[in-house]
Formats: sequence, C-alpha cells, structure tokens
Amino acid sequence: HLQLVESGGGLVQPGGSLRLSCAASGFTFEDYAIAWFRQAPGKEREEVACISSTASKAYYVDSLKGRFTISRDNGQNTAYLQMNALKPEDTAVYYCAADKYGVCGDFDYWGQGTQVTVSS
Repeated sequence: HLQLVESGGGLVQPGGSLRLSCAASGFTFEDYAIAWFRQAPGKEREEVACISSTASKAYYVDSLKGRFTISRDNGQNTAYLQMNALKPEDTAVYYCAADKYGVCGDFDYWGQGTQVTVSS
C-alpha cells in the first residue's frame, strides 16, 4: 500500500540545520509532486515547499525562501527538506505529502510527521 515515512527530525539549537527525509513506497514516486507541510502547536498547518514530479519546479512559502531547500531523488523514492539557520519559530511537526498529478496541487497522501524542535 502507499506509504510516506518522514525521518530526520529532532532537537536542534537556533542557527543549526536539519535535513528531513520522506521515503515513499507503494506508488510510482516519479509521477507525484511532493510537498512539505508543517504544523506548530495551536497553529494551522502551512505548506512549506513543494517540488514537481520531475523536479523541474520548486515552490516555497515566501518567509522561508533562502533557508529551506526541497529536493528529491526519484531513483531512491525519497524527497528531502534541507533546513538551515533554524529559528525557534520553525518548531513544528513536519509532514510530507504526495500529489498524484505531479504539479503541487491537491495532496492525496500524507506521512505521519516528524517533530522538529528548535531550542537552546
């Protein structure tokens, strides 16, 4: 069955970096766009970044441009989110999601999330 599994979260000090991974199985990964979302306590879920199925296009929420980078390795069925210069306000559960049309539109499938905590 289709599965998305996030990993790489943890506790990091302000200014540090983390790389999140989203491992996919059970579907043709290269056909799907992949996005990263996050949800902080008491806040709505927000889309952080998305990458098209062929990696030809990547989109970012304006406030994170320059600090976060989304990428994918279709040969490894894995997407990544490189997060640099982390701030306490980046603390959230991070989720990856897949869009079967490949264009960063509606997301049909979701992972279980990985916690990122930025604190000294």
